[in-house]
Amino acid sequence: MTAVQHRVEQPNRPASPAPDREVLAGLVERVTFHNAENGFCVLRIKARGHRDLITVVGHAASISAGEFVQASGAWHNDRTHGLQFKAGFLRTTMPTTVEGIEKYLGSGMIRGIGPVYAKKLVRAFGADVFDVIEQQADRLREVAGIGPVRAKRIIAGWADQKVIREIMLFLHSHGVGTSRSVRIFKTYGPDAIQLISENPYRLARDIRGIGFVTADAIAARLGIEKTAMVRARAGIAYALAEAMDEGHCGLPRGDLLALAEKLLDIPSPLIEEAIDLELADGTVVADRLDGFEAVFLAGLYRSERNIATRLLGLAAGRPPWGAIDAATAIPWVEQRTGLTLAESQRAAVRLAVSSKLLVVTGGPGVGKTTLVNSILKILAVKGLAIALAAPTGRAAKRLSESTGMEAKTIHRLLETDPAAGGFKRTETNPLECELLVVDETSMVDVPLMNALLRAVPDGAAVLLVGDVDQLPSVGPGQVLADVINSGAVAVVRLTEVFRQAAESRIIVNAHRVNQGLMPEPHAGEGLTDFYFVDAADPEDGVRKVLHMVKHRIPERFGLDPVRDIQVLCPMNRGGLGARSLNIELQKVLNPPRDPRVERFGWTFCEGDKVMQIENDYDKEVYNGDLGVVARIDPDDNSLLIEFDGREVAYDAGELDQVVLAYATTIHKSQGSEYPAVILPVTTQHYAMLQRNLVYTGITRGKRLVVIVGQRKAMAIAVKGQQSRRRWSKLRDWLSGGAG
Repeated sequence: MTAVQHRVEQPNRPASPAPDREVLAGLVERVTFHNAENGFCVLRIKARGHRDLITVVGHAASISAGEFVQASGAWHNDRTHGLQFKAGFLRTTMPTTVEGIEKYLGSGMIRGIGPVYAKKLVRAFGADVFDVIEQQADRLREVAGIGPVRAKRIIAGWADQKVIREIMLFLHSHGVGTSRSVRIFKTYGPDAIQLISENPYRLARDIRGIGFVTADAIAARLGIEKTAMVRARAGIAYALAEAMDEGHCGLPRGDLLALAEKLLDIPSPLIEEAIDLELADGTVVADRLDGFEAVFLAGLYRSERNIATRLLGLAAGRPPWGAIDAATAIPWVEQRTGLTLAESQRAAVRLAVSSKLLVVTGGPGVGKTTLVNSILKILAVKGLAIALAAPTGRAAKRLSESTGMEAKTIHRLLETDPAAGGFKRTETNPLECELLVVDETSMVDVPLMNALLRAVPDGAAVLLVGDVDQLPSVGPGQVLADVINSGAVAVVRLTEVFRQAAESRIIVNAHRVNQGLMPEPHAGEGLTDFYFVDAADPEDGVRKVLHMVKHRIPERFGLDPVRDIQVLCPMNRGGLGARSLNIELQKVLNPPRDPRVERFGWTFCEGDKVMQIENDYDKEVYNGDLGVVARIDPDDNSLLIEFDGREVAYDAGELDQVVLAYATTIHKSQGSEYPAVILPVTTQHYAMLQRNLVYTGITRGKRLVVIVGQRKAMAIAVKGQQSRRRWSKLRDWLSGGAG
């Protein structure tokens, strides 16, 4: 967050101010930074008694330019950012001056009003503008450019803000930011305060972005005791959700007890009682995992069981295309494609044409694409209805390009239903296909695989393709690994790297890393596709990454620094993390300028590369989709973002769904490929240094991979364990060992 602060001129104060607590009051000129999650903000304030603008650092649930703030705290001389006022308390009030009102209206808080219309409204109505909007709304039409549509938006936006401000007063001291308050209002309506008062823990269950910790803070202020059973019971779901974020579908009961005790700070007998009550209610389910008594969130438990039931059902019976003579089909397809299949690929074709359910796995360069295309060509002759799908838009696009057939994201294939919050394609309205091919299956988590298999017709065949050695899904479970390791499904594991692929240092080094070996540096004189650039420390690494993106790679390889080069980080945090690098890369590739929108800690300008970070079924953009800001409307702080040639509109309040994407995490890059990839790998990333993380990062690069960092850190990654254990039940269900 410090990366977005600015060095400021010192206000007219003594050089060494006393650390005594003081009180300041003034007008917010600019919100330099605001974290909606925890309320942390950096403000530039025109304060009474100070000639120059001063920097105030503190916490506020909601803050906007033009508002009046009162702050108490002390002066602090920061070595990087100069003199700042660190506020222990901040209170905001609606602006009363014309200047403040104009800033407030122009900040994007009210739909339909941006800086241009804010100026017009204040010029027309002065300090009475709020009263006009609320009590004489028909007068808005007196302002040039405000027609019935914009007037309606302004009135609705003001009404929402009024209710939201009441909710904000209630939530203000609990660190709930503007965007979360809007969601609370949309979810609960005008009854929000009553519902929250009755059970604040429902916020963690119902509102995206509000977790147990925030709900718990509200509960404490409402007088709910730490040892109250409503808190203990909510804490069980919280502990299991924390485990789910680590990829687990459940936990051994002992692990759950320990985790809940640590998170809730209450005695274990109370947690035991809460678990039993939750089990009795059916919100969690008990079963056994590897001999341990375990507890699962009920929805995940049912999903894993359903996946196993559907896979075993689909595997049974004859494939819909009937009998195919592989001895005839293989030479025929080789002649059609002009490619000679390796013996391992021929064996795979023989298995595929006789199987109703098959898994194909293997790393880069082993011929998965050739094999899948050969199978599809043979089966297409039978006139089958074939559906192709992948978890992400980019993976689906690659599948289309490699097969010459239409491929869709799993979400599009299942036809998302935003109103109902699910999919239109289910067991009662199944997919119209006789063969379903799913690529990049390692990325598919338990809930999505369950939804997909529910929609597959009973008589259809399924081909699952993926690299089991890559990172497992971001969401819970390890579906592909569990299916393969169960022994219940036919599996083809391709291992032979073909001669043409073996000429790529990217592919050779990816396989070396996967085998626990260090990548081999380039020994020749000319250009190659894989480099390791040493960096003495994270600061040196940042300098070298910026130079690589801005100058070296574009100049030597002719690649576009924004569209072709992707920095992939092991984690978000730290100087070489995705968040900090995004701000630094934006400065050198697309320096912030007007028009701009500053929301949720990011500054967005036209030309910025951005990423959607959650599924939005209304907009049909999904977690991990990359786009470019095409246009900014400064009138109402809205953006148009281009995703694969399609422009999608975002209001200012929706921009917490989007982050800058000059750099992103390796996890977020799954299913995507980029012309050039830069991987920062240092001991700063120690907590995330796993072999399959680095392997996944390397395999994202098509033409060039540059690792910037420390060889010691790379050694830690490749010598370490493949990945952390994930607790899941699917393998047991498939192998018949459940119970």
